Amino acid sequence: MSILEVQDLTVTFPGGIEAVRGVSYEVARGEVLGIVGESGSGKSVTSLAIMGLLPRNAQISGSVKLHGQELIGMKEEDLVKVRGKSISMIFQDPLSAFTPVYTIGDQISEALRIHQKLGKDKAAKRAVELLDLVGIPHPGVRAKAFPHEFSGGMRQRAMIAMAIANDPDLLICDEPTTALDVTIQAQVLEVLKTAQRETGAGIVMITHDLGVVAGMADRVLVMYAGKPVEQGHVDDIYYRPRMPYTMGLLASIPRIDGEEGPLVPIEGNPPSPASLPPGCPFAPRCPMKIDSCDDEEPPLTDVGGGRHVACIRSREIEYKGLTGADVFPVPVIPVSEVVRVPREQRATVLELDNLIRHYPLMKGAVFKRRVGTVHAVDGISFDIAEGETLALVGESGCGKTTTLQQIMQLAPPQSGRIVVLGQDSAKLGPSGRKALRGDLQIVFQDPMAALDPRMPVGDIIAEPLRAHGRTNVKERVAELLELVGLAPEYAERYPQSFSGGQRQRIGIARALALEPKLLVLDEPVSALDVSIQAGVINLLDELKNTLGLSYLFVAHDLAVVRHLADRVAVMYLGRIAEIGTVEEVYDRPAHPYTQALLSAIPLPDPEMERTRKRILLEGDLPSPADPPSGCRFRTRCPKFALLTEAERRRCVDEEPSVARLANAVDHGAACHYAEEVEVITASDDQEEK
Repeated sequence: MSILEVQDLTVTFPGGIEAVRGVSYEVARGEVLGIVGESGSGKSVTSLAIMGLLPRNAQISGSVKLHGQELIGMKEEDLVKVRGKSISMIFQDPLSAFTPVYTIGDQISEALRIHQKLGKDKAAKRAVELLDLVGIPHPGVRAKAFPHEFSGGMRQRAMIAMAIANDPDLLICDEPTTALDVTIQAQVLEVLKTAQRETGAGIVMITHDLGVVAGMADRVLVMYAGKPVEQGHVDDIYYRPRMPYTMGLLASIPRIDGEEGPLVPIEGNPPSPASLPPGCPFAPRCPMKIDSCDDEEPPLTDVGGGRHVACIRSREIEYKGLTGADVFPVPVIPVSEVVRVPREQRATVLELDNLIRHYPLMKGAVFKRRVGTVHAVDGISFDIAEGETLALVGESGCGKTTTLQQIMQLAPPQSGRIVVLGQDSAKLGPSGRKALRGDLQIVFQDPMAALDPRMPVGDIIAEPLRAHGRTNVKERVAELLELVGLAPEYAERYPQSFSGGQRQRIGIARALALEPKLLVLDEPVSALDVSIQAGVINLLDELKNTLGLSYLFVAHDLAVVRHLADRVAVMYLGRIAEIGTVEEVYDRPAHPYTQALLSAIPLPDPEMERTRKRILLEGDLPSPADPPSGCRFRTRCPKFALLTEAERRRCVDEEPSVARLANAVDHGAACHYAEEVEVITASDDQEEK
């Protein structure tokens, strides 16, 4: 028996823009339906239409039935009784979803009192129980805290507690883990599974992360240009996709267990809902396109076994057993001559030696006084060789961004040394600093915020050239646009007329304008869809090899890091926990923190997700203003509980430094009891063996 039945749902905004065009699906009790697709495909608009949360100027047609009761056209006062009771929603940004002036406990209590008519004391007690259920430490105390006093992961768990407060029959999760660190994401997904077990609810999981869907969903709905293009059991979609778009999505994902080589991007961008192409909307980007694809849009057709596909060539794909790599052209990226030289024989382009950056913690509005110290970066050391990519990874608050700021300022550090291309930043004067900036450039995380919307793209790219007195600016701008895969005539357009991936390419072109030797990449692909992300990753790989660049790459996506980096440094609370080659750190992580990070990364492989063993960390990252004594990770370390009293005392009293592991060429860990363990593919059965 279905809880939710959606039939031919259509959402039209003013101007005749159809954001959702005939979506149909069902969700049964206890079932998880994953809805995936690129930004703009209509995923979130569909969920908001079901909840009745779209603006009044949106025209909604079709049918949405919850337990047979029609929701489309229902009066607002009747919808209020359904929302939060029979159907609940977990939003992408919990900070904006909570009211900032009420405590978390009061907001959960309000949901209980509205729908269950509980007394104030009983509702408050139940709110504490719900916070405890979702893993909030000290729930009685935290219930009296305000949303801004919670970390991102704790806010999302509190949002889940409020969503399940009234034992709903259906949970709609709209990108519930997008803004979270991978360790917190693993905790939240575990809480969602617990919530489903407690309530027996059906779940609609809307996400762009195909790894999350692989581990959570029973069935998958793939959307493109406002319509479903493929639907079926999770195993069928992942292992036997029959729509080229689905095949492209799966082939473009970087994997932590994947083979080296270029990713398979989907060229082009999704169409605007205001100007859809004739026939199949995916045809302009599809390598399998034939003339008849332009004749009419293919309907979502039942092909048997619970599968539905909207493609006229789906039978051919099944018959030939085609994969994404067969359909989409795999780019050929040349290998740099620099990397053929052993690392120890190459020049060092960046060296950090015991870098420290502390900030004073002040209190008081008029008469300020120092009440503590924030240990943002607390003595880190690493180096980058010519032609090499070093990735800096770790949770939010570990000190990655502060490290980048210290490097990019080219100023004397608070303590320690920063040497860029053989020049000590502490000894640079104004002219030397300006000259060195030409060799050290940065690509920012948010390409829209990094590009001035008032300037055409050509002027944005030309700005560093003019600042450094270069000539032939116009010719160089055209050359740079071509280098990053854009047409020279784009120089006259403004940033807002480009897609996210194109804007990031423009940011890369600007960074390359002065022919730098070292490029700092600050989360350069985190804001992009996976299909667009693959093209940018390939571009960065190609530029590194053809131009002989070196990269310092900061990222939270460890799958992207595995694909792009040569070496990786894992940071925790201002210190380096583990460092070494990507192969050694990923295949044989030695620090418990690295092991937890890697085990938490979801894989786009349903079978592996069902059998993998995860290491879930308890709690959130401690405050850098009050780091634990001794080993900073001990308060969350799964290994700490298994140690003897004497071994624990050492962890409490003595801070470990990075030490090279036995039989390792380039692999060190800051752990007194470091032990190499395979975590990416290990299952419970394998562990027992």
